[in-house]
Amino acid sequence: MSRFVQPVPPPVDPYAGDGLLRSWLERHLGPGGHAAAKGRLADLAADVTGPLRAAHADAEAHPPTLVRYDPWGARIDRIDTSAGWQAQRAAAARHAVVALPYLPDARGTWGAAARVVQHALLHLYGPESATFSCPVAMADGAAALLSMPDVDATVRDTWLPRLISTDPATAITSGQWMTESQGGSDLGRSSTLGRPAADGSWRLTGEKWFCSAADAAMAVALARPEGAGRGSRVLAPFLVPRYAVDSPLADGAAPGAPAPGVTVHRLKDKLGTRALPTAEIGLRDAYALPLGDPAVPGLVRAMTLVVVTRVHNAAAAAGGMRRGLAYARAYAEARHVAGGPLVSSPLHRATLGTLAVDAAGAFALAGHAFALLGRVEVGADPEAAAELRIVAPLAKLATGRLAVSSASEYVESFGGAGYVEDTGVPRLLRDAQVLPIWEGTTNVLALDVLRALTREDAGTPLLSRLTAAVDLARPLSPVLADTLATAAAQLAETIAAVTVEPGAPAVLAGARGLALRLAYALTTALLVEHAAWGDEQAELAARLWARRWLRHEEIAEDAHHHLDLLC
Repeated sequence: MSRFVQPVPPPVDPYAGDGLLRSWLERHLGPGGHAAAKGRLADLAADVTGPLRAAHADAEAHPPTLVRYDPWGARIDRIDTSAGWQAQRAAAARHAVVALPYLPDARGTWGAAARVVQHALLHLYGPESATFSCPVAMADGAAALLSMPDVDATVRDTWLPRLISTDPATAITSGQWMTESQGGSDLGRSSTLGRPAADGSWRLTGEKWFCSAADAAMAVALARPEGAGRGSRVLAPFLVPRYAVDSPLADGAAPGAPAPGVTVHRLKDKLGTRALPTAEIGLRDAYALPLGDPAVPGLVRAMTLVVVTRVHNAAAAAGGMRRGLAYARAYAEARHVAGGPLVSSPLHRATLGTLAVDAAGAFALAGHAFALLGRVEVGADPEAAAELRIVAPLAKLATGRLAVSSASEYVESFGGAGYVEDTGVPRLLRDAQVLPIWEGTTNVLALDVLRALTREDAGTPLLSRLTAAVDLARPLSPVLADTLATAAAQLAETIAAVTVEPGAPAVLAGARGLALRLAYALTTALLVEHAAWGDEQAELAARLWARRWLRHEEIAEDAHHHLDLLC
C-alpha cells in the first residue's frame, strides 16, 4: 500500500485572482489608470508566486545573525542575512514598492492615486516578503520625512534618492530607533541626548531598545536636544548613518564597518518576523543629521513618518489576511474529508466565507488610508488631512486585531499540518501577532484616536462619511442603510459626550471600544461606497460586515452560500 501524501496546490495568482483588488483599482484609478498599472502589478505577482516565494522560504529558514568581532578581535557588529533576504531587498527596489509614490512619472500618470497603486503593490508583495515589508514601511516613512520642506536640502539630496532608488545596487532602506527600555511607547521618558557639533551635525548618546531593520543603511532616531527640557514634544528626529562609509567620523574604515559610536548589543529573539533583524543598539556620540530644526519641538515632524508606517502596517495586515485566505481555500479544495472535498462542507465554507468578509473589510480600510495619504501629499487636501488624522490609527488598530484572529483560523483550517513549522503555516500566526504591537498597541492607538476626537475635531469628517454612505446604502439595502444610520447616530452621541470630559476615567476606559466601533462603522461605509460604484462582492461584504460587526449577528449561513463570490 503506497503512502498517502496530501497535495497542497498553490493559491491563485494574487493579482489576477483577487477581484476586489482589481475592481478597487478600476474605481480609484479609472480604466486608463488601471491599465497603466496592470503590467507593473502582473510582473510583481509573477515574482511573488515564483522566485520571491522561494526567497521568502530561504529567509525564514536562515534568520539573521550578529557577528560582533572579526578574527583579530576588532568589533565589527556585522549583521549577516540570507540570500533570500537580499533577494527580497532587490525585488522591493526593482518593483518600486517604496519609490512609486515619489517618482515623477508615477505622479504624472496617477497623481495622488499613486499611493493607491503603491498599496496594491504592497498587497501583493508583503505576504510573501519574509516581512521585508517592515523595512519597506520604514524606508517610505523616512522618505516622507526627508521630503518635508524644513529638512536641509543637502541632507535630502544625499539620502532621499537612495531611499527611493529602483536600482537594487544603490537602493537602501531605513531603520527606526525610537523606543527605549524605560519608556517604550511613553516617548516622554526618552533619555537619548543630542548635542550639536561645530559643523552643523549632531552627536547622539543613548540606548535604543527595539530597532527593526537593524541592517539598514540609515535610521531615523528620536533624541532630546541638549537643553530642550522634558516631555515628548521637544524630541527631534535625526538621521543616523548605520555604516562607516556614510559617516565622516570613520576616516579609513573598512567597507561595511559600523559607523563610530553605533553598537549592536544583540539581536532580538522574537515570536515572529524572524527573518527581520531587530536589535538593541547603543549610541555613544554617534554622528547624526537633524531632520528639521532641532530647536523647534520635533515630535510633530516625526509623526510624518509614523503616519506612513501605520498605514503600511494596515496594508500588511490586510494583505496577509487575503493571502492566508487564498492558502486556506486552496487547501480546502484539495483536502478530502467525509467523502468529498473540504471546500464542500457547509461548516468549513461558512468559516472561510466569514474570514473573507473580514479580509474584504481590512482591505477597504487599508486602501482608504493610502488614498487619503496620496491626497495629502500631492494635493495638500485639508479635508483628506483631517480625515487621515483619525483613519491612520483606526486602520492600524482594527486591521491588526483582525489579522491575528484570522491567522489563528487559517492555522486551524490546516489541522495538524498548520501546527508544523516546515509547512510554513504557523508563520502566518507568528508574524500576524506583531501587527497590533508595532507602531502602537491597540490601547495606545485608542488613546490617540481619543485625542484626535477631543482636541482636533477629527470626528467631523468621519461622521460626514458615514452619513453620506447611509444615502448610498439605501438603494442597495434598506436594512444596511438603517444599520449604518443607527451606528452613526450612536457614535455621534458618544463623541459629543467624550468631548465634554475627555480625561474622565470612564472615557479613558472606554477608548478601545469606541475606537473599534468607529473603525467598524467606517469600514461599513467604505464597502458601501465601493458597492455603490458597482462591485457585487463589496455589496455582499458590506451587508455581512455590518451584520457581523455592527449588529453582532451570526453570518455563517450567508457566508456558506456566498463563499465563491466572497473569495
